[in-house]
Amino acid sequence: MAAETLVPSSADEAVQLFGDGTDLTVFAGGTILMPEIAAGRLKPTRALLLHRSGLDKLRTDGDVVRIGAMVPVAALAGGPDGPLARFAQQVADLEVRGAATVGGNLCASPGLGSQRGDLGAPLIALGARVRSAGKGGERTEPVEDFLAGDRAGRLVLELEYDKPFGSWSAQTLRRRHAHSYAIANVAICSTGDGLRVGISGIGPTAVRARAVEQSRNAEDVLKDVDPVDDAVASADYRRKMLIVLVGRALDEVGSS
Repeated sequence: MAAETLVPSSADEAVQLFGDGTDLTVFAGGTILMPEIAAGRLKPTRALLLHRSGLDKLRTDGDVVRIGAMVPVAALAGGPDGPLARFAQQVADLEVRGAATVGGNLCASPGLGSQRGDLGAPLIALGARVRSAGKGGERTEPVEDFLAGDRAGRLVLELEYDKPFGSWSAQTLRRRHAHSYAIANVAICSTGDGLRVGISGIGPTAVRARAVEQSRNAEDVLKDVDPVDDAVASADYRRKMLIVLVGRALDEVGSS
């Protein structure tokens, strides 16, 4: 049986059609979902297609950068903001970056596709906030809180973060293959309130490394994240390399 397709022509219509997300598969760029459907692992009955929803705007309002959920990763890869551009350039290959979206990358499930939420680390480091809709209406919350919560019934509409920020560092470890997702990602930004440290590629979701922010000790990162085993790397290898990457990032920010 063919899936029922819903194609909103505005953000408001997308929110209305999404409702609480029950029995609904949301299509953004399709780079994660289409391989799952082709392999028969996912069989949507109702699909919300966002390509005409108007959620593809990237703009700056004063000192606030706003990124629509449907903005392609490629738009960030060529952008002026170093932390996001550095990680966006590493997502898969040019073709995937042109189709993959910021919202889809943020919500990527571990093991699905080549992205695995790489952008979560720099977004957390930048202090980005997520505006989403779903049961209970719209809300805006920090990226790390959104990822830590139950986001199954949430539709991402937009991300935002404040400029300017100070010095930054982006460290990533990947296998040398165009479609390989990261073994570990570390992003650090200095702000007027101190450091913000984002980690992704290590566990199920990106996390904020608050212990490192307070101590500036790379080994404390293991208090904030529990590395996992998967086909790309073992948890033990991730633990060892994560400390190295955090150390490099701290050194780079400290010397800036």
